[in-house]
Amino acid sequence: MRYAAVTGWGKCLPPAVLTNADLATLLPTDDEWIVSRTGIRERRISHVRLEELAYVAASRALAAAGLQPLDIDLIVFGTCSFDDQVPNQASGLQLRLGAMRAAAMDVNTACTSFLYALSTATAMIRSGVVQRALVVGGEVISPLMDWTNRNVAILFGDGCAAVVLEASDVEQGVLAEKLGCDAAARGTLVIQGMGSRYADCQRRLGVTDWVFEGQEIFKRAVLGMSEASAAVLAAQGVSAAELDLVVPHQANLRIIEAVAKRVGLAAERVFTNVHRYGNMSAGTVPVALVEALEEGRVPAHGLLLLPAFGAGLTWCAHLLRWGARVTPLGVSDVQLPPCTQTALQLVQSLAARRAAAVASPV
Repeated sequence: MRYAAVTGWGKCLPPAVLTNADLATLLPTDDEWIVSRTGIRERRISHVRLEELAYVAASRALAAAGLQPLDIDLIVFGTCSFDDQVPNQASGLQLRLGAMRAAAMDVNTACTSFLYALSTATAMIRSGVVQRALVVGGEVISPLMDWTNRNVAILFGDGCAAVVLEASDVEQGVLAEKLGCDAAARGTLVIQGMGSRYADCQRRLGVTDWVFEGQEIFKRAVLGMSEASAAVLAAQGVSAAELDLVVPHQANLRIIEAVAKRVGLAAERVFTNVHRYGNMSAGTVPVALVEALEEGRVPAHGLLLLPAFGAGLTWCAHLLRWGARVTPLGVSDVQLPPCTQTALQLVQSLAARRAAAVASPV
């Protein structure tokens, strides 16, 4: 049996931190209101494009695996906030890294994009098409945000992480996965203004309006993540008590707690960092996985559960067996360029540009 082991990992978070107090200067809200509803206290705002975040995260993941860019056969980039839709995001990363032997493709299932990308790369390694793959999950959502909409502006942040997969004869990597989509509810989370359907409208592409039906999303997210989690545990004959750690999509602390309760997960075995970063969409699970490793929460040969949901409404869960190594083989010296503005200054600039574009439609 052929498996796809995780051998490298790396993250990249923009340095600019946007606090709830910062948001209160832009919106009718405060820290208590945001924390009580979401568990979020701050989030990151990027001063660079997504390709830059991915380049740093991927360089760190390759160093952790002890590999060079030319060792990689495939790059799968999970995101919904492309720098360009054509050409794809993965090809830009291939060029930036110098991974010229790698095939390059994007996966967009919104917040589940990293895990769907993980499934894609795992399947290609299992089938023998490739030997080594780089799987990236990341977003730069802030330029697409409607900073006047309190329902969504408090939730999202920017960030990226990556993992390296390598073919192995040892039982590790993804052991079971359940993917699905509740398409009847796809209208509950829509970013209007992205896509060709808006190209002939009297509006600027990229000037977005968000449809976000929070209560309906909450209900369906809990159901989808819980059922998917139960399915992968059953597929491997594993109980929730046997899990070493659960690394869920970090959209809302209340959703995480509700899923944990339904699946019977002990709170101390559920990793959360939503308070630090908010919802980074495709970046949430990989960033949380890297931080769990950094904090010593992932044991050698540990059994991990990774559930998530996203717009679509897509949902999934992955049961993953970790390998023997939980520390990186090497460290990359690649860094982001300096950020000369605060997060609030970055957001104020984004909000001003959006307001000007709305006032002067195409």
